[in-house]
Amino acid sequence: MPATFRVGVVTFPGSLDDRDAARAVRAAGAEAVSLWHGDATLHGVDAVVLPGGFSYGDYLRAGAIARFSPVVAEIVAAANDGLPVLGICNGFQVLCESGLLPGALIRNAGLHFVCRDQRLRVECTTTRWTSHYAVGDEIVIPVKHGEGRYVADAATIDELERDARVVFRYLGGNPNGALNDIAGIRNAAGNVVGLMPHPEHAIEALTGPSIDGLPMFASVIDALVAV
Repeated sequence: MPATFRVGVVTFPGSLDDRDAARAVRAAGAEAVSLWHGDATLHGVDAVVLPGGFSYGDYLRAGAIARFSPVVAEIVAAANDGLPVLGICNGFQVLCESGLLPGALIRNAGLHFVCRDQRLRVECTTTRWTSHYAVGDEIVIPVKHGEGRYVADAATIDELERDARVVFRYLGGNPNGALNDIAGIRNAAGNVVGLMPHPEHAIEALTGPSIDGLPMFASVIDALVAV
């Protein structure tokens, strides 16, 4: 595997999981490159991870301020040109706020913060981030969020289901009331994926409930090799 693949991990004021995401990138065999929210360049990275946390304190709405940061403007432009982008939890919220993914993440149905190991079913393996899974795989990935309820208008939900753009679905109980048990979605091209669960916290048996998150980071490396 070439050592030249570089995956950017963005840090916003309030990011919590940027170091964990960088560690997952390194575990998959790539170089993790730190990207600051004020950067007006992506420094030549081959892919980007928007990590979890509370960007800009989640003022207004989760991800609503981060979407105006210089680095997100660069990510939007690059993603529209095919750059692989993964948004995890708050990163998923930023992707929706920026328009790279449809819909929105709102307060959990129970109005409580949820933190637990969560079963998921893999629904789509044709993205840059999921080729190492098989459709129907059941995996365990932690969730930890207060605003994780995925919502969209009926036409958008129908389109996501019809075009196989639901990537992950909750199993064994929906933690937040997301429509259709949606835990993660992709864009039409398959290079942009957002999900509420945290794959970076499931990369090794010692510290995670599983290693079920590691294939997500390995998948993007294979996608880059294939280019």
